[in-house]
Parts: sequence; C-alpha cells; structure tokens
Amino acid sequence: MAADSDLDKTEAATPKRLEKARAEGQVARSRELATFALLGAGFFGVWGLSGPIGMHLQHLMRAALTFDHATLKDTNRMLIGAAGAGREGLMAVLPVLALTGLAALAAPMALGGWLLSPNVFQFKPERVNPIAGMGRIFSINGVIQLGMSLAKTLVVGVIGGAAVWHRKDQILALAAEPLRIALGHGMSIVAVCCATTVAGMFVLAALDVPYQLWQYHKKLRMTKEEVKREHRENEGDPHVKGKIRQQQRAIARRRMMAAVPKADVVVTNPTHYAVALQYADGDMRAPKVVAKGVNLVAARIREVANEHNVAMLEAPPLARALYHNVELNREIPGSLYNAVAEVLAWVYQLRKFREEGGDVPAAPTELEVPAELDTKGPISEDDEREEANDALGDADEGASA
Repeated sequence: MAADSDLDKTEAATPKRLEKARAEGQVARSRELATFALLGAGFFGVWGLSGPIGMHLQHLMRAALTFDHATLKDTNRMLIGAAGAGREGLMAVLPVLALTGLAALAAPMALGGWLLSPNVFQFKPERVNPIAGMGRIFSINGVIQLGMSLAKTLVVGVIGGAAVWHRKDQILALAAEPLRIALGHGMSIVAVCCATTVAGMFVLAALDVPYQLWQYHKKLRMTKEEVKREHRENEGDPHVKGKIRQQQRAIARRRMMAAVPKADVVVTNPTHYAVALQYADGDMRAPKVVAKGVNLVAARIREVANEHNVAMLEAPPLARALYHNVELNREIPGSLYNAVAEVLAWVYQLRKFREEGGDVPAAPTELEVPAELDTKGPISEDDEREEANDALGDADEGASA
C-alpha cells in the first residue's frame, strides 16, 4: 500500500504544502554544503590571517617559555602569565572562529534558509522509539546514507592522500633543511594539502545539494486528489461562491436601478438593449452611463423609466454602441459626443414642450455612430448567462419575500 501511495504522488508540492512543511521544520538541508562552508572558512581564514595569527602565537610561546626564579616562587605572577597567554591564544583563533561562525549561519541560506520552528522542539515519542530508530537505520534510505558517507570518506581520503603522496619527496626533504626554512616549507605543504581537501569537499557539496533538493521535493509530492482537495479548500465551495456572486450582482443591479429615475434619457434597441444616460452641466465633463442591460434587465430599466417619466429614445445603433463600449458609471467616448448631444438636445426640447406646450419636438433618427462601435449580431453568451443568473436571483428574492 505504501509503494502504491508513493507511486500515486506524481504532482509537485503546492506553495501551501511547502509552507506547511516549513512550519513543521521540514526544509532542504545538505551536510556536505555545511561541512564545505566550515572547512573553507577555516582554511581561508587561517591562510588569509596567517600574519596576525603567527604574531599572536609568537607572543604566546615567548610568554609561556620565558620565566625566572621570581616567577616560579610567585603564584600570582604565574596566573597573570597564564591569563596573558590565554588572551594571546584567543586573539589568534578569534578571527577564524568568527569566519567559521558566519559560514555556519550562511550555509543554510543557500537551500532552505534559516528556520526557527517551535514544532522542531516538540517532544514526539517516535523520535525516541528504539524500534522505529532501528527501522530507520536499516531502511533503504539508511543504507543509502551509509553508502554515501563511506563514499564521501573514501573520496576525501583519496584526495588528501594523493596530495600528500605527490609531495612525499618535499616532506622527506624537510629533515635536511634548517629549522626556520623547514617550518616555512612545512606550512606551505600543509596549506596545499588542506586546499586540496577543501576542493574535494566542494565537489561533494556540488553533488549533494541537487540530490537533497530532489529528495526533499520528492518527499513532499502530492497525489492529484490532494491537489484538488487543497484547491477546493483554498477556493471555497463553488456553489457558495456562485451564490455570493449572485447576491453581489443583485445588489449592484438594485443600485443601478436606483439611478434610472435620475437619468436624462434611456436609449433602447428597442427590446434587447437599454442604456440610461445622465448629464449635469458644470458637474460632468461628458454624459455618463448610469444603467445598462439586455433582455430582462433592459425591460426593467424601461419599466422604471416609464414610472418616473424619463425620456426614452429608440436608437438601436447608439444603444448597442453605448452598451458594448462604455462601462457603468463611465463617461461616453469622444466618438459618440455628436450623437449623444443630439439626443440630449431632443430631451431638453421635450422637457420644454411638457412644461410650456407647443410643437412636439421630432426625435432624432439619423445619429452618427461609428461603424466600429456598433456591435451588431446576437447577444453574447456571457450576457445571456448573466441575464439567466439575474433572473434566478430575482426569483429567489421574490420567494424569500
């Protein structure tokens, strides 16, 4: 069953799964990278700071090996000398310790970054279960880790041994050299051998880091069902989301209908489209669309306009152009200024006729609407779907009332 479960986990971990694993203390780590960082920092620290380190060590040896009869008889002076020697020794190794400490902190940043998770410090019985521990040791992963450790030891040993063997004649020749020269040559040989070993650790780290990343992401793989379930949890129930969107549309529709009585004119198709326009001279730069709709919503706009004596004009090209090219509560484009100006002039004449009487103004018929703005043909599927949802929302609201 476990093997089948692993085979089913074919999907890469989602960001939520990766974040959860990180919260539980699971991040990619490479021991070889950390080892290389520590060895490299230590070696280059000693090499780069060899001058100050050597000076402190000389002072340490001089203070430790220089004494007189008074020093032998005075305990306090011996303690003072020991304290001075300790201080010199600390000053010698402190820069190297600082570099290795920085390397130990910086190495994790290369993979999973720093991690301070309280879950790591929680007590878990399985961690101290000897049976589970033996199972981990003798598992396939344990055997692989043992093989890798032996291979790493062998590689580093071979590289270090080859470096020493290549300089065996130089090492033997140190016995015939004066002390000062032999010490310099000896330190040079040690430095080269250490550098070779560090280079070998770099090769191991370069091989181990991709493997650890692959192993980490493989461990966190998910099945298709887990990905779907997480997606549903993140997105929520589609029925609930649909109901929320339906209610939002109903609220927006009621707000839009409340603006129809304030409109100056409603331009119709005459049955499929209805667009309500409003213009306040001095407050608006151009007329704007305060309501628009198709089919049932268009019929409701016309109904509200009739109830509040809002002028209506049948102008199919203009109605289609306004509906398809102007968003709700947005000003009309400049290419429709002339056509809408004619409509508003007719509206003002109609108001004057209603107030003062006289000749009935003729409704404009030849309105200039750019061909590229007049979207002819059947209503789009999105508009029809929105109308169906709006009609369903109206039915639900009526049932609730």
